Amino acid sequence: MDTVSLTGKELAAAINADTKQRAQALTAAGAGPRLALIVANDDPASAWYVNSLRKAAERLGIDCDRIDLGADATAERIRAELTERSADPAFDAIMLQTPLPAGVTLDDVSPAIAADKDVDGVSPLSLGLLAAGLDGFVPATAQAVVELLKHHEIALSGRHVAVVGRSNVVGKPLAQLLLAENATVTVCHSRTTDLPSVTSAADIVVAAVGRAGLITGEHVRAGAVVVDVGTNEAPDGGIVGDVDAASVQGKAASLSPVPGGVGPVTTALLMRHVVEAAEKHRG
Repeated sequence: MDTVSLTGKELAAAINADTKQRAQALTAAGAGPRLALIVANDDPASAWYVNSLRKAAERLGIDCDRIDLGADATAERIRAELTERSADPAFDAIMLQTPLPAGVTLDDVSPAIAADKDVDGVSPLSLGLLAAGLDGFVPATAQAVVELLKHHEIALSGRHVAVVGRSNVVGKPLAQLLLAENATVTVCHSRTTDLPSVTSAADIVVAAVGRAGLITGEHVRAGAVVVDVGTNEAPDGGIVGDVDAASVQGKAASLSPVPGGVGPVTTALLMRHVVEAAEKHRG
């Protein structure tokens, strides 16, 4: 069996083209979209990602202000910054980059982000709106998985999807999005007994745990669809996913690559969210 590559570049390009056009319209009307990107770490990988976000914003006509709080910022300092930017009409959107300083969790500070500016859907209010099926910003990585599957015309309704990972930024919100598409969802995690028996029963397997090569051919039934959300640093400095791609090739019907699969779509959706926030603020 030839395993089809579920690339995200074409979809990301289409999203970006629409986002750029909408950003230009806002700018022509007198006020372009503006993002506050708040950083409280000195992590090299984070710095690379932040730089890529700023470049993406610049290409699309979105103003992006990087606000460095330092790797020793307290929860109080981060909350104060998020509260200030939430109240500032000059900013349409807020993103808080992780990792956070030692001793500070996302739960400690994310409630300070106003829901109408929470373009990555990380606050408890945003997650609650998603769970209730109400309008709000969805975590972009979770949304990217669904959009990538739809782009490649992979049916979700009535299918059994195994999501490996239960984080608030991918696993849990993805389960909600899949349920909204009428999929039957099993959420797996570190305490799941006999993981291969659970995932190999699924039509679609989504790996989102942050462990390189965790999902192998043993975890996937013949003809299944596999989506790899993982981005792990390889020994050679490159990026690898949570799926051992070599052992899945020829068994899975399709597999998203790392890099080039979910990642580009995630960034494109984040930028689209910024423009959507700006449009709502302009009325």
